[in-house]
Amino acid sequence: MPTPSSPSGTPSDVVVVGGGIVGLAVAWRAAASGLSVTVLDPSPGEGATRAAAGMLAAVSESDFGERELARLNVASAARWPDFAARLAAATGRDVPLLRAGSLAVAYDADDLALLRRVLALHREWGLASAEVSVAAARRREPYLGPRLAGAAVVEGDLAVDPRGAHAALVQALGGALVRRTAVRLERDGAGRVVAVHDDGGARHAAGAVVLATGADATAALLDGVPDLRVPVRPVKGVTLRLDAGPELALEHVVRGTVQGRPVYVVPRGPGTGAGPGTGTGTGTGPGHREIVVGATSEERPDDRRAEAGGVFALLRDARALVPGIDEAALVDVTPRARPATPDNLPLVGATGVPGLLAAVGHGRNGVLLAPLTADAVVAELTGAPPPDPALSAADPRRFAPADPLPEGAAR
Repeated sequence: MPTPSSPSGTPSDVVVVGGGIVGLAVAWRAAASGLSVTVLDPSPGEGATRAAAGMLAAVSESDFGERELARLNVASAARWPDFAARLAAATGRDVPLLRAGSLAVAYDADDLALLRRVLALHREWGLASAEVSVAAARRREPYLGPRLAGAAVVEGDLAVDPRGAHAALVQALGGALVRRTAVRLERDGAGRVVAVHDDGGARHAAGAVVLATGADATAALLDGVPDLRVPVRPVKGVTLRLDAGPELALEHVVRGTVQGRPVYVVPRGPGTGAGPGTGTGTGTGPGHREIVVGATSEERPDDRRAEAGGVFALLRDARALVPGIDEAALVDVTPRARPATPDNLPLVGATGVPGLLAAVGHGRNGVLLAPLTADAVVAELTGAPPPDPALSAADPRRFAPADPLPEGAAR
């Protein structure tokens, strides 16, 4: 098990602030490299990780104007099979990946025009996707709805259950996880971050501190660090979890647009559902499976509230693509805010403040980018080369405060 520091005692090599899937991935990989680790989070996994659907869809997530992000996503998606296998071996918990790929579908003619624009973008960027007939898509996934205008296949997309992967990471980290809120970073006379203070009054000394926090926590912790700019804001989304019986045995992630509105339907494997009277996540045998519906994205704070109209709209659009969800039970509604940056690229690596590293701002791609982020941070901590050249786009120092101008100079 990783070795945590004792408060005010021997420092950990690394203190990670934030226990979502990104923070725990960083901590686990740091511990595997031989570093002693402490993680601070009062409720690990209850932020954006709790709501995440778990699509490891580097190709399907590619969007106009986000080529650098697509490169990061592709690099991290390639790491997920090994990451999941190592985590399963370390804990004895299965971390299964859905490997059937994604079906991208269009509801009407305008949606199909958009889909074809996206497929053209994939070709331009060298990403693998292919338009197929609706009949061919339905042969792959018989549960698709009767009224669709077009479809495409993305063979390489994966999916994982983020809650299950997070639970495995919690197990792997054991006593290194301290369920406290970080309230202050401590700096020495030279400006180096040397410790984190928590809300119980404990001081956690650190060789290095890694921020893997949500938007609000990041802003609060950096309030006393004026020489660092980390522009992370909350972007709220809602996901719905359904329990589907044997009559809806989806095997593919289904993504699409319905009259311009994006929606996705993500199935888990057999035996993952929650049957009547059993509570969420308990399962009812091989016939039941969890299905996650989502795609909302609003520039709103993390109020943990789900509006009735938003839930209705998600179900309405999802059933247009997969009508069989009408028979599934709605067992969980999870609204959460994801931490996003102005350019939608995460902040990963050295911040320019000695002793302080960032692993924040992953937006809608936190689960997908967890393995690459972890490898990048550990490389920085150990002095190894960056694991992928695409990481240069995620340099936290791109938002560094401007140098002060000489007195009297014009800006």
